[in-house]
Amino acid sequence: MRILVANVNTTQSMTDAIAAQARRAALPGTEIVGITPRFGADSCEGNFESYLAAVAVMDAVTRYDGEFDAVVQAGYGEHGREGLQELLDVPVVDITEAAAATAMYLGHKFSVVTTLDRTVPLIEDRLKLAGLDARCASVRASGMAVLELEADPERAIEAIVAEAEWAVREDKAEVIVLGCGGMAELEERIRERCGVPVVDGVAAAVAAAESLVRLGLTTSKVRTFAKPRPKKVVGWPAPGVPEPVLQEAPIVEPAA
Repeated sequence: MRILVANVNTTQSMTDAIAAQARRAALPGTEIVGITPRFGADSCEGNFESYLAAVAVMDAVTRYDGEFDAVVQAGYGEHGREGLQELLDVPVVDITEAAAATAMYLGHKFSVVTTLDRTVPLIEDRLKLAGLDARCASVRASGMAVLELEADPERAIEAIVAEAEWAVREDKAEVIVLGCGGMAELEERIRERCGVPVVDGVAAAVAAAESLVRLGLTTSKVRTFAKPRPKKVVGWPAPGVPEPVLQEAPIVEPAA
C-alpha cells in the first residue's frame, strides 16, 4: 500500500517531518511518500494561504508520477479535501477530521491546540462543516507561528503545553488534539504534562487511510464528489504550468 502525504505549504523540512511521523504510524508494508507543493506559501495561517494551498495540493497530487492507494492532506483546517475527492478514485483523508474523529473514541470532549489565534475560526468552521464541533470543548491558540515550531521547538512545546493544560482544567477537555501538521513530534511531551490522551492528526489520518484501503472503501461518486464536469480550465495554476485535462466521467444514475 502506498499513501501520499501532502504537505499544504512549501517548506520541505516540514514535509520531511510530517512524512517521518506518518511512517512511524504506518503499518509494516505501507509506503509513505511525502509531497511538497510546487507553489504556495511557506506556511498556512489564514484564508488566503489556505485557499492557495487547496489548489497547490490538488496540483501536486494529480501530477504525482506513480500509483498510490490513498492521500492524506496534512494541513489542519486547510481547504481542498473536497476537490481531491472529486479528482481521485482513492480515499482522501484530512488530518483535521481524522484527529477529531479519533479523539471522540477516547473521551467525552476534546480540545484543539493550534498555532496563531487567527487560525482558530478556520478550524472551528472545518469541524462544524464535518459535523464534529459538538464534541469540541475549545480551540486554543498557542501564539506560535507555524515556522516557529521548527525554529524554537522548546518554546513551542511550553506554549502548546500551557494551552493544553488550560483546556483540560478550564474547558473540561478529556483529549487534546494537535492542531497543526508541524506539531507531529510533540504528543509525548504534552501527554506527560497533561495526563490525557493526545491525538496527532497525521498519525490518525494515516491509520484511517490504511483502514479504508484494507476495507476496499473509497469516496462515493454518485453526487457530491462526482468527477468534475469536463470544461476548459484557463491558467492552471500558474504561468508556465500545463493545464490539467478533465476527462469525461460516466454518468451514474441513482438507483430507483
